[in-house]
Amino acid sequence: MSSPKALARTADRRRSTGELHQALHALLPAGDDVLTIPAALHAEQARLESDVFLGLGAIGGLTAYPLGIVWVRPESDRLTIRVTNTPYVVLCWADLLLPRLGEPSSHPLDPVSGLPGLRYRREGRNVHLYRPDMPARIILTGFNMRWWDRITARMERDYDNLLQSQPGWTPEEQAAYEAATRWPYPSAPVFSPLLRRIRATAGPGTVNSTDAWTTKGGYRLEATDGPPCPDLIRLLGEGPTGAGWQVTHKRCTCLCDHEHDTCSVDFVDPVTGIGIYYDNGRWGRTADEDHHQKVAELNAMAFR
Repeated sequence: MSSPKALARTADRRRSTGELHQALHALLPAGDDVLTIPAALHAEQARLESDVFLGLGAIGGLTAYPLGIVWVRPESDRLTIRVTNTPYVVLCWADLLLPRLGEPSSHPLDPVSGLPGLRYRREGRNVHLYRPDMPARIILTGFNMRWWDRITARMERDYDNLLQSQPGWTPEEQAAYEAATRWPYPSAPVFSPLLRRIRATAGPGTVNSTDAWTTKGGYRLEATDGPPCPDLIRLLGEGPTGAGWQVTHKRCTCLCDHEHDTCSVDFVDPVTGIGIYYDNGRWGRTADEDHHQKVAELNAMAFR
């Protein structure tokens, strides 16, 4: 049995990543430095993680886990993600991320839906997401791999423009990928540290969702039922396990009696100077009977 002191030492990393204490306990003898959350070693790894985070915003609040992520295991050269064992969430991961080719357009970002260049391969009980010829990898685990096979087989059948069968980059994907780097506010490396700490955005309730999108001057980050502001600031700020984001302004109503008062915290990433404007909507959603019925209907739809 772990001592209270040992549990305290792993607490912030566990709260940020969702990892179990048992998985971190073996690291304790090496000192507290090993409990820090490593940054992505390569720029392309950070880019892939950021793109995946931004691409998954449409999942919404289906489970207690933001984006359906139960835990992440961050390493310098990869990120392992345990996805909740829920068919519709698995469908969202495939449908929102795997690229498809659409109609030609004058803007290079428009013809490709999903993440340009993204491919996957099955290895045992894992799905590896990668981009050809790039040092980037995200490993998905935790769900029934037959679901992934059924969902992607249906996508291959229903979408004649799915690009998974292409071993390398298509010209359209290359153009879209390069165009995204020229945006005024490119995602990498801003949201790679957040994905590596995604559970920090989850509140204590039974339904959580986290989303982000571009806004004037930076990014809007929203949690519908997030944690108390002091917890979020500690876990995403400049602490030992934090992302290094600096707070420039905050309006905290965590202790307010009014159910629908929101909290807001403005962060800046000191590396890029990009602003991240966070809102906690404090919706107070619960996994009631209506919620369970909706999720059951969505799960059934995943295999149609």
